[in-house]
Amino acid sequence: MLSNGQSETKATDLAYHFHSQTNPQTLSCEGAYVVVKGDGPHVIDEDGKRYIDAMAGLWCAALGFNNERLGQVAAAQYKELGYYHSFYGRTNPKAASLSKKLVELTGMEGGRTFFVTSGSEANETMVKLAWLYHLSRGKPTKRKIIARDRAFHGSTIVAGSMCGLEMMHREFGLPLPGFLHTLHPNTYRVKMPDESESEFVARLATELERMIVREGPDTIAGFIAEPVMAAGGILPPPAGYFEVVQKILAKYDILCLDDEVVCGFGRTGNWFGRQTVGMKPDMMSLAKGITSSYFPLAAVVVSPKIIEAVERYNEGGTAFGHGFTNAAHPVGAAVASEAIAIYEELDIVPHVRKMGALLFDRLKQATKDSPIVGDVRGVGLMYGVELVEDPAARTPFAPARMIGAKLAASAYEHGLVVRAMRDTVGFCPPLIIDERHVEEIGGKLEKAFRDVEKALKEKSF
Repeated sequence: MLSNGQSETKATDLAYHFHSQTNPQTLSCEGAYVVVKGDGPHVIDEDGKRYIDAMAGLWCAALGFNNERLGQVAAAQYKELGYYHSFYGRTNPKAASLSKKLVELTGMEGGRTFFVTSGSEANETMVKLAWLYHLSRGKPTKRKIIARDRAFHGSTIVAGSMCGLEMMHREFGLPLPGFLHTLHPNTYRVKMPDESESEFVARLATELERMIVREGPDTIAGFIAEPVMAAGGILPPPAGYFEVVQKILAKYDILCLDDEVVCGFGRTGNWFGRQTVGMKPDMMSLAKGITSSYFPLAAVVVSPKIIEAVERYNEGGTAFGHGFTNAAHPVGAAVASEAIAIYEELDIVPHVRKMGALLFDRLKQATKDSPIVGDVRGVGLMYGVELVEDPAARTPFAPARMIGAKLAASAYEHGLVVRAMRDTVGFCPPLIIDERHVEEIGGKLEKAFRDVEKALKEKSF
């Protein structure tokens, strides 16, 4: 411990580490939280304090934080082949096997797998392939991409442009021209009080079609969506939403791009979110759960017509001009294959459905008497609790009060990691949780609510 009370790790981090999505002034004053060990769904900090991480890190550590099998598989693969690339027609056995498995799992019959190293790269790849698809068919003006308000699709320039979150745009002059945003399907905030669910879906569809017609159908390449919106506030779509949307996309020759970065590999109570919501995509981006984030590997699974377009455009002997140095990494492919094997052994889909139902009930129980809870929503093991000043009127707290962040901070003090998305508190725990972990999450959440409710009553913030 240094003289100012900081550990050497914390001091070094403060001096040299430039953090992602962190307020720099707060970091300079307080330093970072130092996590040193994992134990199933728990993490342990440098002081030995134990936390249950109900966000699986960043929506990703589906198998917890110290799965020995994944580590052993990685170590074995490093001894055999620690790296090779996929440029110029090269491959490795682990990548070839995994590509087949992903096509089979996703149900993209006749399709192929393109490997990348992050969800942002995967979503950006889908955009480039959408452009190429239309170009190869003699439709070069079809370039625009429609995303949704409140969406999150990544941090690269194109992926950031597809985000519908102001925090991803303001510092960088985004979105780029040609990236559009339509209404998001939030039944709590966007649906009108006198609308039925079907009327709400019809209005969302009408807004989307009006945008397409206004922009010109011959300018729209694709529509990208998470099956269940994650960082936008845990927003499952209303029934029938994607069925209606896809009819519009088909009508105007627009590709459907499925962002499964968070929703894939069991998170929503099916192998993929598209099954949960009835989505029929032309491409799917996969990341996070593919390796439980034990290795930076991601992928895009594409339908046959996309492959045909790429081949047609390069039939003169040219090479497809897109790719990443560490794509199809043999260690990442080995880890992903083992993660999928573990999911299958755990029979992950019924397990998630069972634990998800228990967690939803426990969250409802923990918040049922709270005067600041407006909505508890979600599916599978992916839930949000929205905080409001007046539940009856659905009046939000003033953003400057940062009530969601204060509740997340209180939860952390009680040994519970959650995430505040504005004033929606998110829960996306490792898929391996059991009944004991559900109870631990609920009990610690109750303590955090008592703290915040007391502070509001006393007007201390």
